[in-house]
Amino acid sequence: MKKIAVVTDSNSGITQAQGKELGVFVLPMPFTINGKEYFEDINLTQEEFYQMLEDGADIATSQPSVGSVLDLWDGILEDYDEIVHIPMSSGLSGSCETAMGLALDYDGRVQVVNNQRISVTQRQSVLDALEFIKQGKSATEIKQILEETRFESSIYVMVDTLKYLKKGGRITAAAAALGTVLNLKPVLQIQGEKLDSYAKVRGLKAAKKTMIEAIKNDLDTRFAAVREDKGLYFQVAHTANEEAANAFAEEIGELFPGYDIYVDRLSLSVACHIGPGSLAFACTKKITE
Repeated sequence: MKKIAVVTDSNSGITQAQGKELGVFVLPMPFTINGKEYFEDINLTQEEFYQMLEDGADIATSQPSVGSVLDLWDGILEDYDEIVHIPMSSGLSGSCETAMGLALDYDGRVQVVNNQRISVTQRQSVLDALEFIKQGKSATEIKQILEETRFESSIYVMVDTLKYLKKGGRITAAAAALGTVLNLKPVLQIQGEKLDSYAKVRGLKAAKKTMIEAIKNDLDTRFAAVREDKGLYFQVAHTANEEAANAFAEEIGELFPGYDIYVDRLSLSVACHIGPGSLAFACTKKITE
């Protein structure tokens, strides 16, 4: 049986310490902050990031350098036969496409999974890959399964402040000002490649209700076949909003009894664009291979 390694990036929410516990290699995502390069969970903590964000720092996201990817792969392949590499969604970053191009020089030993996931759903793909390795599947087989199920997840994200959407040019200053006065909370969605607008509601309570109703609708439609068997993972994520996330998870648990709900922090690459205070509700279909 071939020895297979799993590689992901820090957008999965898997920290360096958690990666070691799981036996997963985690590429730290780079950021340029006020002209200086930082790496998530290496020389940049969540707390430091949000403080810089609050202080108005000039923050730009980037993708891992070609050298860092190749050095990691080459080091791993000294001890492993194959690699399953699970980067963030190709619709949100060029890192997936870059990795796919680099893998062409590895004669099939590196399989890059383009399954349109990020944050808690990307993390679940990593856990699924580890389970498939235990089942004796090859890197090619794992890539195929994860890509065939790429659209079997949903994430709904409530944005608490319009400040960072305005800063990133995603809404106008006038729209941000009006939205702030009206206490508008945009709800965004990820069902596949990109982060798209889903709804605009007034207040936190309405935003949480909107996300819950969206997941309910997914259970009644996209995931109806597995609803009765609890064939889904439920996840709650947040940006510097842990207490509210835990409370939201409890609320969800009462509405959807029988599901284990995993709570985690949204990746800093997402937080950079939406700011602190956000909440997300996600579900991922369990793979029955």
